[in-house]
Amino acid sequence: MTTVTIGPIVAEVTGEGMPVVMIHGLGGTSNMFQPQMAALSGYRVVRLDLPGSGRSPKPFEPLTMEIMSEAVVRAMDGMGVTRAHFIGHSMGTIVCQQIAAKHPALVASLALFGALAEPAEATRLGLVKRAQLARSGGIADIADQIVANALSAHTRETSPAAVAFVRESITRQDPESYARTCEALAKAVAVDPRRIAAPTLLVTGDADTVNPMSVGQALADGIKGAVISSLDRCGHWATIECPRESSQKLADFLRRVDR
Repeated sequence: MTTVTIGPIVAEVTGEGMPVVMIHGLGGTSNMFQPQMAALSGYRVVRLDLPGSGRSPKPFEPLTMEIMSEAVVRAMDGMGVTRAHFIGHSMGTIVCQQIAAKHPALVASLALFGALAEPAEATRLGLVKRAQLARSGGIADIADQIVANALSAHTRETSPAAVAFVRESITRQDPESYARTCEALAKAVAVDPRRIAAPTLLVTGDADTVNPMSVGQALADGIKGAVISSLDRCGHWATIECPRESSQKLADFLRRVDR
């Protein structure tokens, strides 16, 4: 494994082969895809910390989704990646969609976990309030809210390790950077899904209350040939809550695309 820094992005690079680029969601880091690494043997896996998240440096200016997606594109260029499979979670699925729409030659396929096109109005308002809470010292409270509302009841009852992972991922974020990321997501605008030509898989937990199946289905309906699949008793953090099932769906999809 090699750790590289290109502009505002820190990335971990593992393996050789066709590149797979993995983009986390709000409050996540590259670590949220650790359970999928065994399923990606034979690929060059690039796991990113988006600007202001995880180990990537604190941004000097307000963030936008466009700034994040273009930072990913520049990082790919810096690593010599000219075409890759893109895998995203939640907010990261918006980054993936923007890249697929604006840089179609770079995207071999999309696998989107807990996907959305853009936040609903109530979600936008909630994200602005969450940014204020983060700045006021409430990052631990935010973590507790996410555990209570974004994870399935089954996960909370049966997987204390998953609960601990999600809580740790949030509490270790830099509060100001997290707040700016919340504000960027609050202003996200959907791309025209007709501009996405890459084969696309959407995976959503049947207990996902953040971006439920109806949200994923609406996005899938707009992308030509997109396929949507569900995970039983799974909330919003699918790669952590249902690691084996998420990995299997991802591996099966990539095998079909690469045939």
